[in-house]
Amino acid sequence: MHRRIPDPTRSLPDLSRDSSFRTKEEMLVFALGHISERISERVQARLLRSPAQSAGTALGHAATEISLLREEHRAEARVWLAFVAQAAVSKALAGTLTANYATLQEAFTRLISEAGDGADRAVRLDPQLEARTLLALADGLTVHVLVGHLTPHEAHDVLHTHLAGLWDQPITRTPSPDSPLP
Repeated sequence: MHRRIPDPTRSLPDLSRDSSFRTKEEMLVFALGHISERISERVQARLLRSPAQSAGTALGHAATEISLLREEHRAEARVWLAFVAQAAVSKALAGTLTANYATLQEAFTRLISEAGDGADRAVRLDPQLEARTLLALADGLTVHVLVGHLTPHEAHDVLHTHLAGLWDQPITRTPSPDSPLP
């Protein structure tokens, strides 16, 4: 059976009209993979542009991109949410999502361990617990922005506050709700 490979440069909403997918699950798996690649590219680009290359900085960039809070990432956030909703009733999709979360958790755990080693903290971090917490926070913030409970700026402040708290750093707020997210 010959299947046409969909063009990954097409926008995500166009995938729903793509006849190369036999099932909605196939389309969602492809879309999630595409989103994951785009997020990875954005994280790498931010790291290259960032003057500081610490593990804490890398963690902040990754968490910010994974949370899909920016307006230009709204389509990706909607596809991600559709995938999560379908994964709740599909073992195959749940397996894909669980594998993605395991990879992210491992990366976050490593970054938190590295950043925590250099931080002067009164209490030692549990890197695995903090990685799980950060992933859950990123997902929750994505949903809160999608449904309109939080603005992207408010969600970014929540994320930034949490990250600063990991290192016991004073929290600095973005000057204005109208200012762009970093």
